Amino acid sequence: MRKISMFLAVGLLCLLTGCDKVSPTGVFIGGTGVDDRVEMSYSYYKKYMEDTIHIIAPDGEYSFLVGSDSHVATDTGRMAEMLNIGLQHGDLLYAHLGDIADTKAEYYMNLYKVLNDGFLEYLDKYFTTTTDTVKGVPRSYMYDKRYDHGLKKAMEGNEEAKNNQYTSPEEIQYPFFPVVGNHDITHNGWALFTSIFHSSFYEFDVKIKGTDQYDHFIFLDSANGTLGKKQISLIEEGMMNSDKNIRHTFVFTHTNLFRPSTTQFSSTFPREELYFLLNKLSEWNTTIMFCGHVHCWDDRTMGGVRYLTLESMSERNSPDPGDYLVRVTCKKDGTVDVERVHMSYVKK
Repeated sequence: MRKISMFLAVGLLCLLTGCDKVSPTGVFIGGTGVDDRVEMSYSYYKKYMEDTIHIIAPDGEYSFLVGSDSHVATDTGRMAEMLNIGLQHGDLLYAHLGDIADTKAEYYMNLYKVLNDGFLEYLDKYFTTTTDTVKGVPRSYMYDKRYDHGLKKAMEGNEEAKNNQYTSPEEIQYPFFPVVGNHDITHNGWALFTSIFHSSFYEFDVKIKGTDQYDHFIFLDSANGTLGKKQISLIEEGMMNSDKNIRHTFVFTHTNLFRPSTTQFSSTFPREELYFLLNKLSEWNTTIMFCGHVHCWDDRTMGGVRYLTLESMSERNSPDPGDYLVRVTCKKDGTVDVERVHMSYVKK
């Protein structure tokens, strides 16, 4: 995700008009198509994201947290709990698999507030301010305490220090990275989704400190149950291919690839797209692919790729406490641990 701005463009809320619906299988009917979304997302990525996301695993080992289908409405308790769980554990980043909010103006305002509160808590925990004088002019900087990169190291030309040195909170990347789901784009919800997150199709790497290795994170737009021509074309052109020394690749999308059980919806990807995606996941040497959408847990491995489908973390869909989140720990020796994480919030 890009930086969450401190102010939400209220004017975009006025775009919530129309009567688009979601079919029983969750496939979006009407509204902004996947090709248009990917075109906008790719343009934003190339202009604002490609060279601005710098994430380093501070000790060569890190964890990240994944949730899905929060369907934020009037109650933001589960989303707040997810962010707090990640912050308290020290997870390096948080990913969300779509259907983050149901498309009403007040719901997106509630979502924005809980994310902004989480961002402020993140700043309070990890960042501090220091002052230096350059040519007699005092300048204040914020830096990330996790990397032990003070201002002096940055001034000496330490590139990692420079990447974690900021002049204002607006420059700091809040590490909450979502994909878009079918409920996120109904009733012109795409305008609201992009007012906060800006893109539905993007990638970045996590640098493993002390090595020349990276972990690759890929986020795909499947909100319509299809990748679409534009997204496939960009993938075929090599957008998601990395020229770095990649240790692990993690892929995130909304629509499930596999049917968890006979009582659950099967994948809505066209057959040719499904084969294309399965081949690409193998080509990328994917460690884990994460999906949501069906609100049902599924864990399976095929062709060396592990596929995890998460349950809904929404308090409306999953009212009782349960293991609705997943934490992945990437260790220094290259191994990966996966654990389900308990959520205890119950709607008041």
